[in-house]
Amino acid sequence: MGEPSKGRPSAGDGVGGNRVDSFRIRVVLADDHPGMIAGVRHELSNVSTVELVGTATDSAALMALLADVPCDVVVSDYAMPGGEVGDGVALFGLMRRRFPDVKLVVLTMLDNPAVLHTLVTQGVQCIVSKSDAISHLVPAIHAARTQGKYFSPSIERVVGSVDWNRRSRNPDGVLSQREAEVVRLFASGLTVNEIAERLHRSKKTISTQKAKAMEKLGVTRDVDLFRYAMENGLVAASSKSSDG
Repeated sequence: MGEPSKGRPSAGDGVGGNRVDSFRIRVVLADDHPGMIAGVRHELSNVSTVELVGTATDSAALMALLADVPCDVVVSDYAMPGGEVGDGVALFGLMRRRFPDVKLVVLTMLDNPAVLHTLVTQGVQCIVSKSDAISHLVPAIHAARTQGKYFSPSIERVVGSVDWNRRSRNPDGVLSQREAEVVRLFASGLTVNEIAERLHRSKKTISTQKAKAMEKLGVTRDVDLFRYAMENGLVAASSKSSDG
């Protein structure tokens, strides 16, 4: 991920010695790669304004940790397969509903414009690429805590190339109306259970419709399903007043 940046604040910085110590951002890190957790832990240990209060290797562990440990900012990988509550947009939507005061930094290897479009239109304003220096996490965490915006250089380049005005709902008629509806809600951050409740269908029916949609589209991963939804306008940018 690159070398740590220099010039970090130290415990003695600031007026009176305790000024920096009094400002601590409590961070929870979620990533399914132990090496990444170790690298981020080392990077954040050098930052006096950030305190790593817990780590998780899947979405279920993350949600349990947030319910138990006070946290200001979550730094989470986008793709963490195997968790009981999903990953990606579905996880972030659930986290936002259950823990609305917790801010988010997405740490990801993905550089797909559709996926990044999804994140931004869902209100994620701090995204760091794992291909950039790990030191970019520090300003991203500070920006997230203050409801600011931070994209690492690789993310900034991709986001700048996105066509924010693209809207072409299911143009080829590949999916049935019900399948498209399930894909839209899933890509908007709802779980299968939540979609079933909203549409007054059984969980089994929703799971079947999602599976059929993925089969028709020739995709096997939820990330690719999100990509299809964004590229074909199935997810509305309801969280933004403007797509610019």
